[in-house]
Amino acid sequence: MKTVYRMAAIATMAIATLISCGNAGAQNDKKQTTATNHVKELDVDTFNKMVYDINSGEMEYLGTKPAIVDFTASWCGPCRSIAPILEQLANEYKDQIVVYKVDVDKAGEIAQAFGITSIPAILYIPLDGEPSMTIGARNKAKFQDEIQKILLPSMTAPSI
Repeated sequence: MKTVYRMAAIATMAIATLISCGNAGAQNDKKQTTATNHVKELDVDTFNKMVYDINSGEMEYLGTKPAIVDFTASWCGPCRSIAPILEQLANEYKDQIVVYKVDVDKAGEIAQAFGITSIPAILYIPLDGEPSMTIGARNKAKFQDEIQKILLPSMTAPSI
């Protein structure tokens, strides 16, 4: 009988730990979201005015700087893991590129227009040349490499 009580006590402590860790993570997510100011979240209206008008029938980029569009969702772990990286890159390259994010749950029309079926999906939009899409999380070095090759092929990386 003592073994049953010990197991119940251990299980209760484990559940309490998981709940408190989950709440701490949620608090950290809130702090991270609040601190974000270089990555701009777009809804359908702002996307149509700043990036592409998905209703126009032709995909002509409307921006003046090369762009990254992060297709994301709040429930997506890999999306949350790259969010701080994209924030750092948006700050480091602030004079050269712009970084946007689109929550696929809030702006499903945009995700549908680009055929997004997996997230995170990253759309690179150069000023010259064709846009390209990558799927999946990546580290900062990989993002920097893609920025240099796709968005800024004739420029040097920013000094950090």
